[in-house]
Amino acid sequence: MNPTLRTQACDLFGVRYPIVQTGMGYVATPELTAATSNAGGLGILASGPLTVAETDTAIARTKELTPNPFGVNMRGDAPDLPERAKLLVKHGVRIASFALAPNERVIKDLKDSGLIVVPSIGARRHAEKVAAWGVDAVIAQGSEGGGHTGKVPTSILLPQVTDAVDIPVIGAGGFNDGRGLVAALAFGAVGIAMGTRFLLTSDSLVPANVKHEYLIRTVNDTVVTSVLDGVPQRVLRTELAEKLIAAGAVSRAARSVRSAFAFRKMSGTPWPDMIREGLTMRKNHGLNWLQVLMAANTPMMLRASMVDGRVDLGTLASGQVAGVVDDLPSCAELLARIMSEADEALGRLSIELLTSA
Repeated sequence: MNPTLRTQACDLFGVRYPIVQTGMGYVATPELTAATSNAGGLGILASGPLTVAETDTAIARTKELTPNPFGVNMRGDAPDLPERAKLLVKHGVRIASFALAPNERVIKDLKDSGLIVVPSIGARRHAEKVAAWGVDAVIAQGSEGGGHTGKVPTSILLPQVTDAVDIPVIGAGGFNDGRGLVAALAFGAVGIAMGTRFLLTSDSLVPANVKHEYLIRTVNDTVVTSVLDGVPQRVLRTELAEKLIAAGAVSRAARSVRSAFAFRKMSGTPWPDMIREGLTMRKNHGLNWLQVLMAANTPMMLRASMVDGRVDLGTLASGQVAGVVDDLPSCAELLARIMSEADEALGRLSIELLTSA
């Protein structure tokens, strides 16, 4: 392997390759997380939709499946975040990942517990803020990325962020091969993070019919919308997504109320905790009450698609990269391919530089 591909990310996380599998709800299971880590990357277990007890079980299961480092993704605004953080310490998991960064006090507490804190950001100012709070690295996700995403394309965001902070930056949004890894390194990043590409592997437990929906799409078959939970996220243009976007506020509110009751029943979360979480979301993300109510959709709609295979009932978070993915390799095959392609790209660049010198 070209020495250039042994980056700060490898040393920080204790992994062989500078490739991160993101903590996608109901997708980043113990099986996918372990498969990624066993293949030499950093797998990140999704705990957002799980209860504390379920998270405990999922971490233990992941440890059974891999001896290698992995991380756990948590919600920075979760009311039970301290309990979840204790689980990481209990199990010896060193990496805490966040889709939305926690506050400064939480970051300090996590670091005092010996955890490596890695939030995702979508703007330079956010990277500067969390870097000042003491995070160890950031995942900078461009607008091409799936799920909750920002407005700045990866090719612009990455150099902005790497110029602005002196901590390791991992690029996300639009990556799926070795050429992308080399491009990210050229922008100053120390690695890449991928979600959709890992969802579309044979190690992913997402139902086959759902994977098929991704494989048949083009790069133009996604849309960014705030109607699902009040925060912009990129999803596939399914019939359901189009209906929700076109629906009126009353219709979406009614669906959200039903989802809130269903999620409370499924998770056993007490109403006071759900209300407290809603208040936190309202404060942290500037949501109005209707948007807070709409956020109740997310866990149930994710579960419907990613677990139950009901494309008609659930949304499909997706990066634009789904439009260029056409196979379902194992995680081991995928990472080996990416590293081989990156080696080849670097070799080609070296030859071209020598030729032009």
